[in-house]
Amino acid sequence: MEQERKKILVVEDEPDMRIFLSTLLSTGGFEPIVADCCATGLQKARKDTPALIIFDVMTGGKDGAQLYRTLKHDEHLKKVPLIMLSTIDEKTFSFYQKTHAAEPDLGVPAPEVYLEKPPEAEELLHLVRRLAKTGESNGANSR
Repeated sequence: MEQERKKILVVEDEPDMRIFLSTLLSTGGFEPIVADCCATGLQKARKDTPALIIFDVMTGGKDGAQLYRTLKHDEHLKKVPLIMLSTIDEKTFSFYQKTHAAEPDLGVPAPEVYLEKPPEAEELLHLVRRLAKTGESNGANSR
């Protein structure tokens, strides 16, 4: 009997990166669920409850940062590990999160992993396997 493949949600608006990520995940033994915008990504996350979410924080401009905050405050999804991809560096994103949070007192935890684009295939697959298996990061934050 074949083992069930863990679902990994990919929220990415760049077609080439969506293809790269979904192919990498599929060949790595996972079931990729793909969304090209944040609204669809949130819908699919709520419907499928993936083992892990990979998303580009710049998807949809400000929508990516809002999706991140929504996921981290959603009772059903807040424990789903996130790998955040971006063309901006982690320091800049962290600063943006702190200065543009709608409710700064709530605070938003850092993503389990933050990688700058383009991600290295082997490193990303290793992180996906570890996070999807355990559901936590064990302190890994970025490369």
